Amino acid sequence: MAIVVVLVDQLTKAWAASALADGHRVALLGDLLGLVLVRNPGAAFSFATGQTWIFTVVAVVVTVIVLRASRRLASRWWAVTLGLVLGGAVGNLIDRLVRSPGVFRGHVVDFIDYGGYFVGNVADIAIVVAAAAIVALSVYGLELDGSRSSGTRQDGPDELDGEGTGQEQAS
Repeated sequence: MAIVVVLVDQLTKAWAASALADGHRVALLGDLLGLVLVRNPGAAFSFATGQTWIFTVVAVVVTVIVLRASRRLASRWWAVTLGLVLGGAVGNLIDRLVRSPGVFRGHVVDFIDYGGYFVGNVADIAIVVAAAAIVALSVYGLELDGSRSSGTRQDGPDELDGEGTGQEQAS
């Protein structure tokens, strides 16, 4: 999953950098969705512009944590989710390492404009989807090793067979 995210992210960024003019918006769905080339030196919403090296360090730390956690993976859902996190982190890390103005200071290529609120890329989409999946998996109580954490409901989609639904059965 991580490799697919990195490949799609880097290919779409290369396309955007060559096909789009800096700052010129191309509408896809009116004002709701468009394409515009932005070279982002900060984080989401261009937060902390000028602190690119911090985000480089954070991406390296996230990459190491995900790779270490992957040794305990026995859940397909967590494998996909952490693959999305890893792919997104590495996709943006590549930009910070190889793009102008230089190593550890490179600007991330963003090109998907969400109604003028923010501009992102495929790596960002992967990270947001992974964040939502992490919340869902945590609420559901699924651990990295595929087991269920104690104290969570046990009536997930596979267990809804009349038992464990919280409804008492007449005897």
